[in-house]
This record gives sequence, structure tokens and C-alpha cells, in this order.
Amino acid sequence: MQVEVLQRAARPAGRRLSVGLAATPGEVAEAQHLRHRVFAGEMGARLAAGEPGLDRDRFDDFCDHLLVRDDATGEVLGTYRLLSPEGARRAGGLYSEGEFDLARLAPLRDGLVEAGRSCVHPEHRGGAVIALLWSGIADYMRAGGHRFLAGCASVSLADGGRVAAGVYRSLAATHAAPAQWRVFPRLPLPLDALDPAPDARLPPLVKGYARAGASVCGEPAWDPDFNTADLFMLLPLERLDPRYASRFLAGPACA
Repeated sequence: MQVEVLQRAARPAGRRLSVGLAATPGEVAEAQHLRHRVFAGEMGARLAAGEPGLDRDRFDDFCDHLLVRDDATGEVLGTYRLLSPEGARRAGGLYSEGEFDLARLAPLRDGLVEAGRSCVHPEHRGGAVIALLWSGIADYMRAGGHRFLAGCASVSLADGGRVAAGVYRSLAATHAAPAQWRVFPRLPLPLDALDPAPDARLPPLVKGYARAGASVCGEPAWDPDFNTADLFMLLPLERLDPRYASRFLAGPACA
């Protein structure tokens, strides 16, 4: 199911970028190729067997795929996949339900969009691509009349988990969700066995959630296939930080 997303553009350092939804199977494959490059090539993730060079799972067919593209070269530089409430019903649930018990979020499900499989090209991880991804998400939410954005924000465990523990501790102190929105990891990260890094910096996509006004809904889950700690983040649009609301929800514009 395709929901129209208003096209936005930016010109960082002379480069013109645009954001929109994939409209063809070929464009979805471009997103899957970037995901494979980042997840398997950089992170060493163990992806499901399938077409070589593509990251594909059963949820892809039920999702809309947001793309940031370099208009000069045509290359996809960033992607998010978005699972609408209708898509989740057809898929039989959310991807994140494989990692978390989401029972307490049942009252929100009719207005909840799940964002996932986010990644940015390794040479383009400045603010412009991430800003355009967020602007595209905001347009998608508004176009569909959705009220809640949720997703798993991942933190690498390459250092053994100290940074992930530090990131969680920082978020829990300042961005903890209320008890009625608490979720529970099916395979918890063993926080008690980790010494949190005191100066852990939030990864860019985690920072994007936090700056927008999202809350962390509980302790992180351990994803052994991706070697990450996953934090379940929830953003009610009514609590969207006014600075982000004015920037991302004001209609088509340059980011």
C-alpha cells in the first residue's frame, strides 16, 4: 500500500538530494542493496538467505520504503522502511514483536507506524540525509493520519556492549516512557554485567529519535544476528518537539 509522500529536496554542499517513497520493485531493491551493504558489509550481520547482495525479509512486502536519493547520480543514500497499521495487520504484526513484548501498546496500534531497517550510505552520514529521512517520515505520518511512530534504534555491540549500556542509561534518565507504554525485551541485553561507557555518544539515528521527542520504552533487546542492542523508541506526534514540528511538518520545503 503506497501512501503519497510530499517530495522534499536539499542542497548540501552543492549536492541535490530528494526524498520519497519507492514506487517500483526496482526501487525497493535499491533500498535492500544499501541495507545489505551496511548491515552485512559493515556490521557483519547474519542476514536471511536470499538474493545475493540484498537484505530482504518477509516484512518488506507489507512496508513502504522511504528513499533519499542523490539526484545527480541517482544513487540511494539513505532508507527507512515504514509499516503502517494496515500493513501490520496484513503482515500479522510488527517486526519489533520478534524482539519485544508489546502488549501494553495494544491501545495505540491503530495509529502506530513502525519505522525500521534504517541505514545511511557510509560516505553520507552528515545531517542532510538524516534530516531528509525524518522529513519524509513526518510527511508519511501526516498523509496517513497516523499518531504514533515507533521503532527499534540499534547500537553496535562491537565494543562488548559498554557503549550500548551507556546510551541506554543516558536515554532512560532523560527520555523514559511512562509505565503504560513499557515494553519488555524477549532476549534482554545483560545490563548488570556491563560497565556503561560514561561518555557514550548517541548514534545519529538514535539521536534523531531523542531530539524529536521520542521516549525509550524499556531495556534494550540483544539482536545476535545484527550484533546490536535494540532500543524500542516511541514518538507520539502530539509530543513532537516544536522545533521539529515547525521544520518537518510545515509542508513541502527545502530541508
